[in-house]
Amino acid sequence: MAFPTFTDLLAVADPAVLATGVMVFVARIFDVAIGTVRTIVTVQGRTWVAFFLAVFEVTIWITVISTVIQRVSEFPVLVFFYSFGYATGNVVGILVEKRLAFGMIILKIFSINNGQVMAKAFRDMGQPVTVFHGEGRNGPVHQLFLACRRRDLKWMIPHLYTIDRDAFYVIEQARDVSKVLKPVMTPLGGWRQRHNRK
Repeated sequence: MAFPTFTDLLAVADPAVLATGVMVFVARIFDVAIGTVRTIVTVQGRTWVAFFLAVFEVTIWITVISTVIQRVSEFPVLVFFYSFGYATGNVVGILVEKRLAFGMIILKIFSINNGQVMAKAFRDMGQPVTVFHGEGRNGPVHQLFLACRRRDLKWMIPHLYTIDRDAFYVIEQARDVSKVLKPVMTPLGGWRQRHNRK
């Protein structure tokens, strides 16, 4: 198939072609976004979530590809709808996965002067913390080791900086964790926080 020409692009003025193109674009966003999330949860070992996401992904993909193959020779402009839908789907999938924040992580915090204070603050909120003593470039440091949910990072990172503005942290993916305790004093967010202020 030849690359679409300017004349081919004018076919988008046809309402039927435009409707088909928009359908392909939207469907590609959905199936690629689902595929992106599925890949991430597969790496995290979430078998059943990956299974059901794969079913939806392939169902949408087969529907879209069959439509494009049937009409692309007649309307090459559909290639652009397909391509832009694919690219947009990748971005949407990443944003959705970040919003959902599946999985567990290991948060390592390095603090020179406030390690014990920070550890106590997290423990008082119900978050288990293990403290290690180490040696940094400028002398002794405390390393705080926390196994927590990814979704808790949205309040844990700002909280650690309120205690030590010079703290340094590293986040690692945790595939399997035997037990993680949910912080009992997790700060409210979103609509819950606004409602609490009333």
